[in-house]
Order: sequence, then structure tokens, then C-alpha cells
Amino acid sequence: MNKRQLGKSNLYISEISLGCMSLGTDKEKAKSIIDRALDAGINYLDTADLYDFGRNEEIVGEAISGRREDLVIGTKVGNNFTAGQEGWTWDPSKEHIKEGVKESLVRLGTDYIDLYQLHGGTIDDPMDESIEAFEDLKKEGLIREYGISSIRPNVIREYVKKSNIVSVMSQYSALDRRPEEEILDLLHENNISVLARGPLGKGILSSNGVDVAGKKADDGYLTYSYEEILNIARKWQDLKNDRTPTAMALQYVLHHPAVATAVFGASSMRQLEDNLSFLEAAELNDEIYEQLQTLTQDIQYDKHR
Repeated sequence: MNKRQLGKSNLYISEISLGCMSLGTDKEKAKSIIDRALDAGINYLDTADLYDFGRNEEIVGEAISGRREDLVIGTKVGNNFTAGQEGWTWDPSKEHIKEGVKESLVRLGTDYIDLYQLHGGTIDDPMDESIEAFEDLKKEGLIREYGISSIRPNVIREYVKKSNIVSVMSQYSALDRRPEEEILDLLHENNISVLARGPLGKGILSSNGVDVAGKKADDGYLTYSYEEILNIARKWQDLKNDRTPTAMALQYVLHHPAVATAVFGASSMRQLEDNLSFLEAAELNDEIYEQLQTLTQDIQYDKHR
């Protein structure tokens, strides 16, 4: 599988990668999905301390035992929670970040994290304090690089100016093209990579997209009405270009040079195999890319977001 450089770092990650949030808590099932993904050439696994209140990190840690050096592991911090209790609070403080990394390292069964990400963020956060914490962790060798996971352009712009982030994880798909309006070019100009999450638009752009749209989009999706989503899903399925609908969706987000990887989720082996159809597809050319763009409309950022 092709790999792309993460910002200006020495990390190179596979063009498609596994977001582990959807794996669930069945350890054996989750491990089989991770094993298949890694065998297919995926080398980046993305998790977070908040997923299943730490259990997801533990499952990922057990699954990668014995092959840690071949992988790039990303996790996230910023949500303060107590395992076994519902609810959490936002905490981007230096103290919490430096304590959180220790707990994640234990759960992952490793002595370093390749990519440590702030799991959210607001413009009112103590950003300098958060950045100082990440920089300290780099100096201590507990993390190799750091980034943020955010859909807020105002927050992203501040981190571009103030920090040494190598990546931004943000929702991006052919259905949600807001990053094209606000951040992709900015990040590319600053050698900061995008980890595109949700590249299948909640499954609407997958090979089972029409059924998914019928079940999950009865209230619409973003600014699209239910009827518009169904129409797009049907047209997406009908495009004949020797690619699965899922492969097209993954290739769409990877077409922009700022994007390092398309991070998909999989709760079953069937979903994983559908995403792996990307490996059999020819590279997306400009003509087909423009054809895909005509199926959707540009969506502006909500100014109050």
C-alpha cells in the first residue's frame, strides 16, 4: 500500500487507515478486523482514550503486540473521564494531557505514541498551555509527534500559527466538503497533513449507500434533505468507472495533496473488505474527480460552529 508523509515528520502512513472507534468491545472480533487490516498493508491505527472509556486502547494494544515497531499508532486526549462511569468533561490543561499520556501508554502496552492528538478544542482553550504539554512530551520521548482533531477552522488556524502540529484530523468527504472551503489549502501550504475521518459520509457513499441513506438519513444529512441524500446515493452507486462506490469515496478525499490518509471505521469484516476494495482501484484522475464533485454541493461552515 502507498504511504504518505505526515506533515514534515518522519512518519509515513498508509493512504487508508483504520479508525478503531467502531470496533466494539468484543476483543476477538476486533482483533480479527485489525489483523486483516494490517495484513492488507494498513499501518496506521487511530484510537482515543475516550473510546469505550479506555477499553478501545486496550484492545488495540493487545492486537498490535509483537509488531509495534511496524505500525504508526495515533490516540487522543482532552476528555476527562473515569472508567466505568458515564459522562466526561473537556480538559485541555497541561496537567491532564501529561497525565493522560501515561494512562494511554499503559492501555496500549507501549512506551511511546507516534501521534498524540488533542481530541477537540475551542477558541477559549488555554492553547499555549496545551501546546507546551505536547512539546514537553516530545522532548521526553513519550510521543513522536502531535496534532489536533477538530472541525473548527478558527481553532485550526490558531494551532497552525502557534504550534508544531503535523496533522489535523477532520471530517471530510464528498458529502461534507467544508474543509475544501476553509482549511485544506492552508494546511497544505504549511506542510500539515489532514487525516480525513468520515470519508464515506456515515456510509452513504459506501457500496451499501442507498440502504444506509434510507435508514440513517431520514432527517437529512448536514444541509442535505432526505430526498437529496437518496438521490446522491443512487447516482453515486450508478457511476460506472471500474471502482466500487467505497473506493471512489476514499479516493475522492485523497485527491487533495493535503490529505495523508482516509480514516475509515469498520464494525464487521464485511465493512473492512469493502474499504479494502480501494487497493484494487486505479488512481482517480481529474476527469472522474470533477464528475464526482458535480454530484454534491459545496457546504459552507456554520459561522456559529
